[in-house]
Amino acid sequence: MGDAVIQTFPLGFQWPTIDPFLFCVHHDDAYPAGNEHLGPDASLDGRELGADFAGVDGWRMYHGQTVPGFPGHPHRGFETVTYVRRGIVDHSDSLGAAARFGRGDAQWLTAGRGIVHSEMFPLLDPDAPNPLELFQIWLNLPADDKMADPHFKMLWSGDIPRLVVTDDAGRVTEINVVAGAIEGARPPSPPPSSWASRSDADVAIWTIRMDPGASWRLPSALGPATVRTVFGFVGNGFDIGGHAIGPDTGAVVRCDEPVVLTAGDEAVEILLLQGRPIGEPVERYGPFVMNDRAGIETAFADYRRTGFGGWPWPTDDPVHDRVEARFARHADGTVDRVTETVAP
Repeated sequence: MGDAVIQTFPLGFQWPTIDPFLFCVHHDDAYPAGNEHLGPDASLDGRELGADFAGVDGWRMYHGQTVPGFPGHPHRGFETVTYVRRGIVDHSDSLGAAARFGRGDAQWLTAGRGIVHSEMFPLLDPDAPNPLELFQIWLNLPADDKMADPHFKMLWSGDIPRLVVTDDAGRVTEINVVAGAIEGARPPSPPPSSWASRSDADVAIWTIRMDPGASWRLPSALGPATVRTVFGFVGNGFDIGGHAIGPDTGAVVRCDEPVVLTAGDEAVEILLLQGRPIGEPVERYGPFVMNDRAGIETAFADYRRTGFGGWPWPTDDPVHDRVEARFARHADGTVDRVTETVAP
């Protein structure tokens, strides 16, 4: 039996990822109360509006000018998975689709041949703080699917399964299963052109919370080609098969056999990403991920010519009404609604 840990690395703002994943960021912003425009009821003086990533006072406007977030921007050739643990995200896109989601929901967007979307973070509560915490994960598409039809799918919190395991000492581990079934916990299927839709790709996205001192046996992956990475982002560290992992640290973990995770003397939270590598060349430039430079140049030319469908919204940073509950309106006009009012 070899070492359970292959490699470790510190976590910065953007976390290192391995094929088939391209990118992972943990956004954790302590936004203040909201104003009448659903932006922060606080001074914006001293911030670099349009590119505010400094984290002044514990929060960022990102590319937003009035409401925090990411106004309309294009993508081609990969997927975004946005898993919101706290707070609300307003989505709008060039296909005419829109959504408000959060509080445990995930949105899975296949950019495919091209889409423009905005992701804004409206601050709905005018009387109390509006914390936002989410993971944005980019998952590559193989060459055969890079020009697939764009598609977005909502995974509502009530449909994301949670596995609860208690160890011999009564300590609890909870696993939220966004992708990749585990021990009978099977999440909704990914979009049809996703690499994750292939059973042999062995893609998993799990968040794991462990009580102080809890132990949990992480099962082996489907095959030896799978790559598994864990990111400890809450707590003072944990142990993987006898290898100590410090706080705010990631690790590539062997997955050809089960390994035991053990929390330290504080509760720990871990993000797990795994999948069989696509194994193709990756050429990326800004919002486009293709297989070669020619593909990138074509993406820019197509975007300049078509706008990937145009922009049917009055502004590049649209948000929905304060009183709007969580919903998704798809490009075909169908609407999903969650019967929970998010307004204070």
